[in-house]
Amino acid sequence: MPSEIVLALTVNGEAVRRLVPTSRTLLELLRDDLDLTGSKHGCDVGDCGACTVLVEGAPRLACITLAADAEGCAVTTIEGMSADGRLSPVQAAFDRHVAAQCGYCTPGFVVTLTHLFAENPGASDAEIREALGSNICRCTGYTKILAAAAEARNTGRSSP
Repeated sequence: MPSEIVLALTVNGEAVRRLVPTSRTLLELLRDDLDLTGSKHGCDVGDCGACTVLVEGAPRLACITLAADAEGCAVTTIEGMSADGRLSPVQAAFDRHVAAQCGYCTPGFVVTLTHLFAENPGASDAEIREALGSNICRCTGYTKILAAAAEARNTGRSSP
C-alpha cells in the first residue's frame, strides 16, 4: 500500500493537485497544504462540527474524512461561501445578529446552514435545529445563531 497519493480535486472552484500522505485528513489538506484556515480543528473526532465543509454539495466533517475520499470531488469551505467580496446570505445574517462570540464554530454553522437552505429553502425552525444538531457552540447559547438562521431562511424565501 502506498504511503502517498497524488490527489486531484476542486476546492472553492479551483483545481488542486497535491502529493499527500494516505493518512492525511481533508482538514489537514485544507489548513496545512492549502492555507484555507477557516475550517477549524475542534474535537478531531467528528463531534463539534467546526470543520464542516461541503463535498459535492453535502456537509462533511473534514477532521474525520480522509483527503483521499475527496479525490475528484468539489469541496467548498467557508472561504468559498462569499462571492465577489460579498457575504453570502447566511454570513450576512450572522454578521447582523452578531451570532458569533469567539467565532471558532461559526464556519461550521454557516456551511451547514448554507447546505440546509440550498436543499430546503423553507426549512422550519425544527428542521434548522435538527440540521445544527451536529454543530456545537460553547459561547453564544444559540439564540443569536438561531435568529441569524431564521433571517437567512426568510431572505432566501424573498429572493427571486
